[in-house]
Amino acid sequence: MARQGLCLPPHQPQRKDQLQALIHQLGFVQMDSIRTVERAHHMILFARNQNYQQEHLRQLLEDDRHIFEHWTHDAALIPTEFYPHWRHRFTLAEGRLRERWRKIRPKDNAGGQSIGFEDLMDQVRNHISRKGPTLSRDLKSKTNAPKNKKNGWWEWHPSKTALEFLWRTGDLSITRRDGFQKVYDLSARVIPAQARRRSKQSADGFIDWACNNALARLGFATSGELAAYWGSINAAEARTWCGLNQGKQLIEVLVESADGSPAKAAFARPGLLEEMHSDNAAPDRLRVLSPFDPLIRDRKRLQRLFNFDYRIEIFVPEAQRRYGYYVFPLLEKDRLIGRIDMKARRDDNTLHVTGLWHEPKVKFTQARQKSLTAELNRQAKFIGMQAVTYAPDYLKA
Repeated sequence: MARQGLCLPPHQPQRKDQLQALIHQLGFVQMDSIRTVERAHHMILFARNQNYQQEHLRQLLEDDRHIFEHWTHDAALIPTEFYPHWRHRFTLAEGRLRERWRKIRPKDNAGGQSIGFEDLMDQVRNHISRKGPTLSRDLKSKTNAPKNKKNGWWEWHPSKTALEFLWRTGDLSITRRDGFQKVYDLSARVIPAQARRRSKQSADGFIDWACNNALARLGFATSGELAAYWGSINAAEARTWCGLNQGKQLIEVLVESADGSPAKAAFARPGLLEEMHSDNAAPDRLRVLSPFDPLIRDRKRLQRLFNFDYRIEIFVPEAQRRYGYYVFPLLEKDRLIGRIDMKARRDDNTLHVTGLWHEPKVKFTQARQKSLTAELNRQAKFIGMQAVTYAPDYLKA
């Protein structure tokens, strides 16, 4: 929790440079399109500081260019100082995506000429070079390739596929979001020159960076957890790195499990145990976490360390859901005590609670309910709602 910024005082004022430091501490902040209450990246940052300002994040991304948007295991906001390490990812992504597209046959345009993806990418690149920041919808009628509903990549129209390819492989960057739609521009106009000029890493250098920086943010981890943190290397590469560094930079530790499963071997820095005693304790407060919060993203690790079984039920048929469509975990100090189903009703300015479940052996005492009410009031204020309302049968367990 300390490594993930959850032991910082959540009530202190937060300057823009402190927000930047927090994002660096986390390594990245995951994004998600669902806005049941607020988008994931805003909720992740608000959970760590109630004085978080969305405008500061916008400035860091769009004005200062101290963070950029790209891919880890999913779309994320990442410190720009890490951009040189993403050049290795660009090369890997290009190989994978070109292999996928070799199976796609070029289509004829209206003039009877065959157009392939290389030509289409040139069209898209030239359009953005001339016209500037571009949304996917701007290109639907401007490129010559016809819509192919089975083009092998989420059934996007071809120009959208070209945009994503050029973004994933580094030619383009996201300059901002319009609503939640990506606005693309040339990387040379988005990423500061200093970050773009740095020489490309070797494959071994990239693995070393990825593992070292994942471990710094996890505290202790298995090789598989190191590989999964950035979503940029595979388990075999992380396992080899651990073997090469064990006894030098790494020690093996045995981590007891909270869920009753056997203790699990993991890797850590030699001074971890001493450092743990000097970390600040978790704040005495109840907080709502985003389903994409880095503390809970690795569901297996979450189960072992917190004895909390969690999954998002968005894609589960309603009749089969155990809890709800988009349920938020509740963190009290250093314990996950339950989950809540709530939604911002922007038409009547309320944050509406439809379900509340507590974990076994957790009782919602008056004191705990008071803490929850305080947190929900903070959430409502943060998203601009005027009140918190409850469904008559909201308390489920």
